[in-house]
Amino acid sequence: MRKSITILIVILALSYSCKQEKAKKPVSETPEPTVLERIANAYGYQDWNKVSELRFTFNVDRDTAHFERKWIWKPQQNEVTGISLGDTITFNRNALDSTAMKADAAFINDKFWLLVPFNLVWDADGFTYEHQETATAPISKENSQKLTIVYNSEGGYTPGDAYDLYFGDDHRITEWVFRKGNQPDPSMTTTWEDNVEMNGILISKMHQKAPEDEDFKLYFSGVEVKTAN
Repeated sequence: MRKSITILIVILALSYSCKQEKAKKPVSETPEPTVLERIANAYGYQDWNKVSELRFTFNVDRDTAHFERKWIWKPQQNEVTGISLGDTITFNRNALDSTAMKADAAFINDKFWLLVPFNLVWDADGFTYEHQETATAPISKENSQKLTIVYNSEGGYTPGDAYDLYFGDDHRITEWVFRKGNQPDPSMTTTWEDNVEMNGILISKMHQKAPEDEDFKLYFSGVEVKTAN
């Protein structure tokens, strides 16, 4: 009888102990945002799902030459209309044919420049990254944080490319370096300037090289961010 009582006490003690352990278990918390998410959120990523249409013109001025492409993107339908050199093409990115793929490659390039912060989230499965808390921005020489992303060697239109993003404590990009094929030397280095907020989305409209480099600027005009009613 005493043996049965002892066993019962042990069982009750174990049961109480388990309940205590469960009680001590912390309530699940929202995971800390990654540096990729913090940069995206600094540009209004939390409001992106409200965007019904995005219009923009991609411009490049090099010395006296000027080039531009206009785009209308309906992200919820993934429908794109491109206008360049008087030609217009409309396609759906979910069903690309051989004709649309060339236009889509141009769209992806121009959209990438416009929405790099959001691509850090959209493309997260397609690259590796490294965050450096202290670095020197290449043009301004100011103290910055640095994020390096290297795209996978397969997939996409330009596999293997690398980018070094320099940003402040507010997680807004101030400069960046493009390195084709992850080569050590920069292929292009530009500023990130002229920030404009439209319906919660922050757009950096101007990108220029250092004054001592060639006369070059890449910029966006005619930017419109429309949201669903």
